[in-house]
Amino acid sequence: MSTLEAMPPREHEKLSIAEEVQTLERVPVDDEEFSEDEIRKVRHKVDRRLISVCALLVMISLLDRSNLSNANIAGMAKDLELTIGTRYSIIVLSFFAPYIVAEVPCAYLVRKAGLRWSLPTITLAWGLVMLGFGFVHNWTVLIGLRIILGILEAGLFPALAYLLSLWYTRYEVHQRYAVYYMIGLGGSSLGGVLAYAFMQMKGVGGLAAWRWIFIMEALLTIVVAAIAFTFLVDYPQNAHEAWNFLTQREATMMLRRVERDRGDTEEDQEFDLARFLRPALDLRVWGYGMIWCFSTMPAYAVAYFLPQILNHELGFSIGVSQLLSTPPYIFAGVQMCFEGWLCDKIHRRFPVLLWNPVQTIVGLCLLSWTRTPGVQYFGTFLVTAGCNSNIPAVMAWQANNIRGHWTRMFCSAVLISTGGLGGIIGALVFRSQDAPKYLPGMIACMV
Repeated sequence: MSTLEAMPPREHEKLSIAEEVQTLERVPVDDEEFSEDEIRKVRHKVDRRLISVCALLVMISLLDRSNLSNANIAGMAKDLELTIGTRYSIIVLSFFAPYIVAEVPCAYLVRKAGLRWSLPTITLAWGLVMLGFGFVHNWTVLIGLRIILGILEAGLFPALAYLLSLWYTRYEVHQRYAVYYMIGLGGSSLGGVLAYAFMQMKGVGGLAAWRWIFIMEALLTIVVAAIAFTFLVDYPQNAHEAWNFLTQREATMMLRRVERDRGDTEEDQEFDLARFLRPALDLRVWGYGMIWCFSTMPAYAVAYFLPQILNHELGFSIGVSQLLSTPPYIFAGVQMCFEGWLCDKIHRRFPVLLWNPVQTIVGLCLLSWTRTPGVQYFGTFLVTAGCNSNIPAVMAWQANNIRGHWTRMFCSAVLISTGGLGGIIGALVFRSQDAPKYLPGMIACMV
């Protein structure tokens, strides 16, 4: 049991709400004024507004960072000569080094500037970068664009993990992480379907099919940024100021529920560099990171190489491979939501953290050493669901064991940066010369 889980809840009159919420405290409210049904309605109101926008941001982030595989088999590999040596793997890899390095600085800047405006702004910025992908004529330019994309996307995931932890109690957060990641993952899994649709624009404006994949998805990113500018809310203490959202009384109730459950101190609201970096000395933080790394390694590998495996190894056509890359992610979404509900109900994360890697290994074995296409395709379901379901589980596990706003932001950034390390490993072990089986990469993911 975590240290937080062992803490007895503090009495209402002893709560220390941060100075920034003192204005809200002038509105008389107590949880007892709300029935369970009223609390549930307010919580669902937060779900609809917050989870929906966060899911859209995650969806477009995952879609934009992983659309290379669809563009690759749609003609980009031929036009830019990416089949030579390890060019494709280098392009995939170039996203992750800046992504890792920028995580902690971006987490600080986003937290300092405020999530309400900074997250939509960086989303708009990387949408414009994605637009540039559609007009590239040299493979080395793709490397530069991927580096910029990695820097811009670095601030998103830790900020969203931190933001959700501000709104929900410890045993509400896993299923919320799972739902928003499921929606995001499910939407990004439509990348294959979207790519197939955008490929039909081949020749429009004299542009190749793969260029339209990047251009149209860039326009989708800009639309999502506009939605986030309009509807994203940041901290609970500001919720009453958001358009058509919570009243002061409802916002205060949400704040006090979380404060009673977690007990963050007032002093931790003020930024102090030493306090911000202190968790780096805690080995548990890096332990969470390693689990996250080994979960994201096969997740990224599947995202970048699944269409190629379906096309070259299982023998499906390009169009069918694009379409068949979607169902495994739908299955993954169902599994992670069930696990989120179960873990919050039983107040335990560890069982699924053990089960998911086992499921992933079984799926990799089916994909690598069976010769029946149907069985191999079933293996992609197990791999995709196993590794992706572990992601919200680890996020919730860490969030349950971290106290303090700046501390939580730092730890979220470290966690996501180790996921970038998993992406680097996944890109390196899945080499072009190992196609179509990618057996060394499969074995590396198992180990």
